[in-house]
Amino acid sequence: MRALRYIAALALVATAAPALAQTAPADPTGLASAADIRAQVATMAREMKPDQHFAWRPLLHDGQTIAALEYWTAPGKPATHPTDAEYTTVIEGAGTLVSGGRMVDPVTTKSGMIEGSRIEGGTTRDLKPGDVILIPAGTPHWFGITGGKLVLLGMKLPRAAK
Repeated sequence: MRALRYIAALALVATAAPALAQTAPADPTGLASAADIRAQVATMAREMKPDQHFAWRPLLHDGQTIAALEYWTAPGKPATHPTDAEYTTVIEGAGTLVSGGRMVDPVTTKSGMIEGSRIEGGTTRDLKPGDVILIPAGTPHWFGITGGKLVLLGMKLPRAAK
């Protein structure tokens, strides 16, 4: 009788184990190794056309948030993201950041982005690999390139609801 109970208990555990494994949530964590990032940057450099001065490529995403690489060979226009902060790390190259101040000639170019002709009264900072930048939502900013390129890894972070 004891042997039958033992066998029944083993059978119960054996049938329950797959069900338990199926209910465990998958790990949603994304990871891009340093080698992955270097490979993506090299691919972006190869794919850029001679007259192209900016490329954007998603690196990791969870359905809502995207960590993307930005490859700049010439500066773009000053920009403001009214509802999103921008968190960025310099991966390669060198440049400058002008942020704060007042956007001159602001024009809404697409949902969630305003561009202008220049920034007046902003703060200028030199950028090099490893620098980390957090630009609050609604803050004018502009990236200049002081070498052949400026490669950033960044994310837009929606402003928290009040």
